[in-house]
Amino acid sequence: MMRDLALGLRLAVGGGRMSGAALLRLAMTAFGIALAVAVLLPAAAVHHLAGAQAERRAAIAQVTEPRAGVAPLLAYNWYASVGDDFVKVTAVAATGANSPVPPGLNRLPAPGELAVSPELAAKLAAPDGGSLKARLPGQVVGRISREGVPGADDLSAFYGVPAAQIEAEGTEGTKVYAFGRPYTGLGLSAILLGVILPIAAVLLLPLLIFVTTASRMGAAQRERRLAALRLIGLDSRQVKRVAAAESLVGAGIGLVAGIGFFAVLRTFVADILPFGLRIFPEDFVPSWPLVVVIVLLVPGLAVGSALFGLRRTIVEPLGVVRQGKPVRRRMWWRWALTATGVLFLAATLAFDRGDGDTAGALALAVGSVFLLLGVTALLPWLVERLVERLHGGSPSWQLAIRRLQLDSGTASRVVSGLVVVLAGTILIQGVITSLGSGIDRHESPAGVAAVPVRVQTTAAHEAEVGRLATSAAGVTGAHPARNITFLAGQERYYGLVGDCVALQARADIGGCSDGDAFYVVPAEGGAAPTGRLQLQGYSRGGEVPGPEWTVPGDLRVVRAGDTLAGDSLLVTPGALGGLALPDSSVAVYVSGTGDPKVLADNVGRAVSPLAWNAAVSNSDYLSDYVERDKRMVASFRAVLLTASLFVLAVAAMSLLMLSIEQISERRRPLAALSAAGVPIGVLARGSLWQTAIPVVVGVVLAVAAGLGLTAPILRLADRPMIIDVPALLALAGATVTAVLLVTVLTMPLLRQVTRLDTLRSE
Repeated sequence: MMRDLALGLRLAVGGGRMSGAALLRLAMTAFGIALAVAVLLPAAAVHHLAGAQAERRAAIAQVTEPRAGVAPLLAYNWYASVGDDFVKVTAVAATGANSPVPPGLNRLPAPGELAVSPELAAKLAAPDGGSLKARLPGQVVGRISREGVPGADDLSAFYGVPAAQIEAEGTEGTKVYAFGRPYTGLGLSAILLGVILPIAAVLLLPLLIFVTTASRMGAAQRERRLAALRLIGLDSRQVKRVAAAESLVGAGIGLVAGIGFFAVLRTFVADILPFGLRIFPEDFVPSWPLVVVIVLLVPGLAVGSALFGLRRTIVEPLGVVRQGKPVRRRMWWRWALTATGVLFLAATLAFDRGDGDTAGALALAVGSVFLLLGVTALLPWLVERLVERLHGGSPSWQLAIRRLQLDSGTASRVVSGLVVVLAGTILIQGVITSLGSGIDRHESPAGVAAVPVRVQTTAAHEAEVGRLATSAAGVTGAHPARNITFLAGQERYYGLVGDCVALQARADIGGCSDGDAFYVVPAEGGAAPTGRLQLQGYSRGGEVPGPEWTVPGDLRVVRAGDTLAGDSLLVTPGALGGLALPDSSVAVYVSGTGDPKVLADNVGRAVSPLAWNAAVSNSDYLSDYVERDKRMVASFRAVLLTASLFVLAVAAMSLLMLSIEQISERRRPLAALSAAGVPIGVLARGSLWQTAIPVVVGVVLAVAAGLGLTAPILRLADRPMIIDVPALLALAGATVTAVLLVTVLTMPLLRQVTRLDTLRSE
């Protein structure tokens, strides 16, 4: 056996001068294997990556159950934000010498000191880090090590404060007796499976088809060599071992190249991930069992495809005999795959719209994979049935149809990669388009421009925030507004009590003077309140009752229009008639001159000593959220386009290799046709139709499958189905372009094989 394998290796790389076809086959096989390994190894590393993050998350979890003899660590969490960056800041204070220290820190920060995560330290050190620095209290004195953060993109900080400052927050502070809870392992959620499995199928199936196509290149030459080996005494089993060894060379080169590419990728993976994601390279390691499976499976694919190509070929000492008529394709397993996918997708109808149930997501994931596999298996059968019923036409059309009638399976298998790409892209594009349509089209109230900065605080710190804010450079005024709930029996009206400047920053209420009250009609409609209402605030985690208030008869009703929140009652202090407001959260709107961003930074630095009692943001914060969502959708589209073009290029390369192989195998018949007077243009158009017919069938099948997969996903997400027609046309156009490009690239070879000297006997 070893001698047979060694002989196959020598024939692949050392058996004399290698032909161009052999070199191309070797290079393409290695390239396909390298791509497959480069996709599979990162996929295998995802579980370890998520597991490492979950393990660290468990290690830094706070233990709040009292422990004897342990002085608790007082902690209070809040968030500081600038644009898309949200920083979790934890104020900490020890109550004794043995108070626990959070993982990742050597010691607790002293009052006024700040310890930051690696990602937060990098953002603070960036040229535009001044805005983020202005939102954080204290002085940065150290960093949290990797053991103290779940992931590399974690934005968090520990801020040292006196214990009395946290104790003043009452029940909102936390007593921590230890850090770390048992790690129970990583459970892959059904929703995650529903996303990962279809994407993996879309990425891998075209690569697998590419590898199998590349491994079959130069089949005619290989079979002649195998016949020569039979002539010198090798039996059929030895010949198969030699063929397997030949295919192992390209597989081995591709395996080494793929592993090398992954090793290089690990070193800078944190800098190339989309959506601002960052990971620790140490976490991006595939588990050894999966590595062993990949190392054995991927080369085995090349060997298996080479042997599978010989299944209907008899290699004899005096030549090669192929089965004349292809075996009629079996239907049951093709329809079984498709029917299984349809049944699982139909099972999602048993769940209500918007139901994120685990069982529904699992049914969706399994059904998606089975349907993608099913349409891939159905394509060769559909093409075979179609060409059986096509007759007549131009000479080029008849040449293509006759060739497909003799062997349509190879072309269909290659086009299956395009089908999977298109179906998966239509699926993801449809989901992104429908989800993106849910982003609110928001226009700011006109009054926002007058007060571009907002400071969220409490009633107890309202006066101090106003004093500190007005001391900042560029500030011309501070306008507090208190969040109040108005109760009418079981009916609740959320509202705001503040001066006209603050109210006009919340909604377009028109003219305003002290003593006015406004009811903003919600988008879904509603009746304005009348009679007596109970005022209620919310402070320190509990409701704070207030006095009753009689709704004035001149309550002005305005349409929802452009509003920053769901407030329905906007009341000036004069309309309350001197009633004492209950304690509640307060938004202080700050007016000023100059650049709003610079103004916000100045206000942030001025109120930073108040820490969590003064959160600075833009007054038009909803516009920030809308813009962030739009940027996220745009990033998804860009990543989707890049991935689709990559996989489409792989599928197009498979088509190109197939066309080259078919022209090489039929060089003598093509030369005979050319010698008989058939123009080269007819032969070129025949090659075009031969590739285009399976592609057209595949595109139709892909559109049907893609839309069929999109509908149940959007139903479970409770989103309307919106078909992006331009995107569908662009994808179809890219597919047609790929077919035309393949035809153009094969023209030089077609001209070469149709020369008269090709008819000479060997």
